[in-house]
Amino acid sequence: MTDRVIDDYLRHLAVERGLARNTVASYTRDLGLYRDFLRERGIPGPAAVTERDLGDFTRFLVAERQPPLATASVARVLSAVRGLHRFLLEEGVVETDVAREVAPPKLPKRLPKAIPVASVEALLAATDGEAPDRLRDKALLELLYATGARVSEAVGLNVDDLVDDEVVRLFGKGGKQRIVPVGSYARAAIDAYLVRARPLLSSRGRATPALFLGVRGGRLSRQAAWEAIRQAAERAGIEASISPHTLRHSFATHLLEGGADVRVVQELLGHASVATTQIYTLVTADTLREMYTQAHPRAR
Repeated sequence: MTDRVIDDYLRHLAVERGLARNTVASYTRDLGLYRDFLRERGIPGPAAVTERDLGDFTRFLVAERQPPLATASVARVLSAVRGLHRFLLEEGVVETDVAREVAPPKLPKRLPKAIPVASVEALLAATDGEAPDRLRDKALLELLYATGARVSEAVGLNVDDLVDDEVVRLFGKGGKQRIVPVGSYARAAIDAYLVRARPLLSSRGRATPALFLGVRGGRLSRQAAWEAIRQAAERAGIEASISPHTLRHSFATHLLEGGADVRVVQELLGHASVATTQIYTLVTADTLREMYTQAHPRAR
């Protein structure tokens, strides 16, 4: 498999399909593994690849590579390889898609980890304070929980993305835009941050349209956002592992528990498929099952 063939496919992903830079970088790494494997076997180009080679590559990923890849990583690599061969067929580079029947390993169904509403409230209360970083962290965490935004979406916000007092414009994977309502608690926290903290933080660096600023006045980094959440969890005495995604999971789970339609939650989260959102319904079903078992006199 030549570098040029892979580069053509990566360019297709970036330009024609509009995939995010981080996603294209992930494809680059995964297809690099595939290219190196084929070169070691002396396979000169895509037309020479056979279904047997694909099977050998799968076994290599699962059992022979050091260190071995996790099941999710194997599935991701094979997805990239299948996409490459499908692209080669569509472009007329090869006559058959030898990767069409390649089946990725089945992934265990992992339920998102949400925390109870009381724990979310304790986490948010742990950001109280008048220091600029506390006001910023309060606004950030309230926004994450109020909108279900990914941390990358939150730190990527500009002030102008606050469309009005009640909605925010988020840019998801692949640059896809969605408009999400913002609750009153988050609005109040953002207003306090904009009035009492952001001007001070902004004065420490060059002018930037970024909504959330770091201590030096530049756009807040993902790492700094993670650290803000970790510190808030520590102050709140929450022993469970907390991350920005915990707030996203809790947002979705609490909405469904409150009676929200799964397709509404899908739109709010920015999921391309409702199947991705439906995993949250398993969380609420498990909760109901547990409560039933504990409460019903003839459940056990």
